[in-house]
Amino acid sequence: MDEVVVDLPQGRTVAWRVPGAEPPIVCLHGAGVSSRENLPMLREFAGSRQAWSVDLPGFGASTSRSGVLGTAELGESLVCWLEATGLARVLLLGCSFGCQLATLVASRVPDRVAGLVLMGPTTDPAARSWPAHLGRWLRNSVHEPRQLDTLVLRDYRDAGARRVVMTFAECFDDRVEDRLPHVSAPTLVVRGERDAMVPRPWAEEVTRLLPRGRLVTCAGLGHMVPFADPAGFAALVDRFVTEEVS
Repeated sequence: MDEVVVDLPQGRTVAWRVPGAEPPIVCLHGAGVSSRENLPMLREFAGSRQAWSVDLPGFGASTSRSGVLGTAELGESLVCWLEATGLARVLLLGCSFGCQLATLVASRVPDRVAGLVLMGPTTDPAARSWPAHLGRWLRNSVHEPRQLDTLVLRDYRDAGARRVVMTFAECFDDRVEDRLPHVSAPTLVVRGERDAMVPRPWAEEVTRLLPRGRLVTCAGLGHMVPFADPAGFAALVDRFVTEEVS
């Protein structure tokens, strides 16, 4: 069990305890959606691992008064959130676009990142356009649970069409491959065997560029492995943390 202390104005502090083994796992959702996509996985971590699932500014229950934020601004928001919560050293678990943000945070504040899990890392340079992205999305959709469609559409509606479209544009413009060689923490790259969004050659390239990367392929699954098989994915993460993350 970990104790977290946060400084308040007028010299006050507030401390609280969070059950579960360290390091805390911080889950980052994909483009246009919210932390709701991580709920099945969070239930699997309950009682064994500390797990935090963040709504990026402008998505889910989080707000952004300054409009639609770019990739760099979202990454900076996450760094500020880590500081505000007092989490000293975390495992960043990114899903899809969340992987791009996880690598941004890891390269910005490496001392705060014990390790990373990049689940379905985007964006393959061969798919950085709307036609290519939509084509892959359609091919992948047949391999996802139907319940995921309902959740995604609800999150898109809540965020608004403009924010969703502009966030995907940011996703396409971001050259994540330029950051990967600068991520020093141990990193597990995960893809579903049938993931059309993240073809195997791209997942292998991501792993090759990481100084301490390792690739695992989950048989028979599409892009959203944690949603389709939360128990299996949580067990995979638990083994990685136990064996490879100090």
